[in-house]
Amino acid sequence: MKASASRTDGFAERKRIVLCADDFAVHEAASRGIAQLASLGRLSATSVMVLSPRWSQDVALLHELRGRIDVGLHLDWTSDFALRAGHGGSLNAAMLKALLGGFDVAAARRVIDRQLDAFELFWKAPPDYVDGHQHVQQFDGIRQALVQAMSARYGDAQPYLRISQAVPSHAGLKGRIISSMGASALRELAVSANIPCAATLSGIYDFTGGGTRYAKLMNDWLALATEGDIVMCHPAIRCEPGDGIGAARQWEFDYLASPEFAEALRRMQVQLVRGAGLYTTPLSA
Repeated sequence: MKASASRTDGFAERKRIVLCADDFAVHEAASRGIAQLASLGRLSATSVMVLSPRWSQDVALLHELRGRIDVGLHLDWTSDFALRAGHGGSLNAAMLKALLGGFDVAAARRVIDRQLDAFELFWKAPPDYVDGHQHVQQFDGIRQALVQAMSARYGDAQPYLRISQAVPSHAGLKGRIISSMGASALRELAVSANIPCAATLSGIYDFTGGGTRYAKLMNDWLALATEGDIVMCHPAIRCEPGDGIGAARQWEFDYLASPEFAEALRRMQVQLVRGAGLYTTPLSA
């Protein structure tokens, strides 16, 4: 259930949303960019790729941010890290598997438990939330295993789940495809297991168009967001060689670090907050 808006000053209600940077630890440029933006108050959550060999060292960048932002697990089946770990493959292969019978739940549960273990080993605490790299958290077989694992591990102190349900008013084809891969099914499982979840996700685009287009898209997402929405982003301080979305990561960082973004937040009365304070009871199915 989304918390209701609260009046934070004498003039207007501020709309509370979560701005979440995905892919912490994918490489140094992303980890440093995310930590810098969070220190500036320009992010309120980040999702960690624990299969990356950088996780054990880059976690130090988050220590001073503990309690100021949500730190969550970015479940991974489709990166090079997952491929090297022995359970990964391409996004297309994962989508096809999910559509043609689904992942084996017992095998998926073992993968999820290993990733949760890796998160907790270096963070020294459970994740504030769980989502998925390329939205695999809601794929058939993975979603059932995830709810099982969270129920078994966390009891009454559940992290929240990010549901990759695109905002209908600006979903686009990509957003509709993402939503169709199990958003409603994961939400129903979460409700049944008494796991809180965030209902809608924006920030979905094709990583093209440069910084000017990104600034316009972000302003549109902020304007159209409702209380408790999550907007995802993928910033990094520089474009890393071999990173397929490296250029987009850099222009995202540049805009989010800019005075123009701070002014957009002020103008649209948006407050960036931790989801751990918003999603305290499950949404209705």
